[in-house]
Amino acid sequence: MQELETFLGIDYPTLWYLVVGLLFSGYAILEGFDYGAGAWHLFFKKDLSRRIAINAIGPLWDANQVWLVIGGGALFAGFPVMYATMLSAMYIPFMLFLMLLVLRSSAIKFRSSEKMLWWRKTWDIIYFISNTLIAFLLGVVLGNVLEGFELHENFSYKGGVFFSFLSPYAIMVGFTTLSIFMTQGAIFLLLKTEGRLYTRLTFLLKKGMIFFLISFSITSLYTLIFVPGVTDKFKETPIFFILPLLSFLSVANIPRLISKKKYGFAMIFSSLTMAFLLMLVAFQLYPVLLPSTVDSSFSVTIYNAASSQKSLGIMLTIVAIGAPLLAGYFVFLYKTFHGKVKLDDTSY
Repeated sequence: MQELETFLGIDYPTLWYLVVGLLFSGYAILEGFDYGAGAWHLFFKKDLSRRIAINAIGPLWDANQVWLVIGGGALFAGFPVMYATMLSAMYIPFMLFLMLLVLRSSAIKFRSSEKMLWWRKTWDIIYFISNTLIAFLLGVVLGNVLEGFELHENFSYKGGVFFSFLSPYAIMVGFTTLSIFMTQGAIFLLLKTEGRLYTRLTFLLKKGMIFFLISFSITSLYTLIFVPGVTDKFKETPIFFILPLLSFLSVANIPRLISKKKYGFAMIFSSLTMAFLLMLVAFQLYPVLLPSTVDSSFSVTIYNAASSQKSLGIMLTIVAIGAPLLAGYFVFLYKTFHGKVKLDDTSY
């Protein structure tokens, strides 16, 4: 077995695996409510309600995307082989993802720049579609990672290019991701709004919660029955059964808190749900990054995809310095824009 230098008793690739996982978990939680709020956009009938909903995420959405930029950079720096293989296998969804990010940003910026009704309705539709499809595509990519890719020697991808990524399981994970983002987004908007829009959101949140519970249940059942080896590691290390248990308890707690209108705590538990589910995925895959459906020896792992030990050690030092600064910035940002949305001349 390849000898590795250790850092606090854990090898560098494993530590970097945790760093990348933390960054993408932060992205899913923070940008999740942004995308979820946008996926409700056309359910708001009044122009004023749509403006309020956009301004609820207005000071936050571009800052939240920092997690995507840093996460992508960390993935490229730490696991360049995985980065290249992933882009080859998921080229179409990633290109769609980038295009939709541009359209979403344009919709936020341009929607209220003109007063014509057709102008605003056009950008409203673009905003709704882009947020919905981004959330769905993120789930599709995750579903493909769980199923595995047709990887051969030297990590060469031999699978389809255009619609092969839309397998039934990937679609199920896509809808589950969309549903939890919509639930998260509705809860966030309830924390930021009042009046008629608040009343409307209480109704929509119940629908979103039903959507999430149904899609989550179907996807979980399918995973347990049809995804091979999904429970093997939990049988080998029973203590980690605490992860699915915590996930289940977290999911069950969300409707309870919503029924009591404790939306702040519901937001916390919906975020924890995403974190626990991603931890389940990370634990199930480790040390594999991209499973091969052809031969397990062709899979991309944290060891055969990692940068040099010296590079990982230097980058982990940078992370140790930069992480507190990033955390401090987000604490300041969310405290500054805490409270209900009030429209003024600077609003979108």
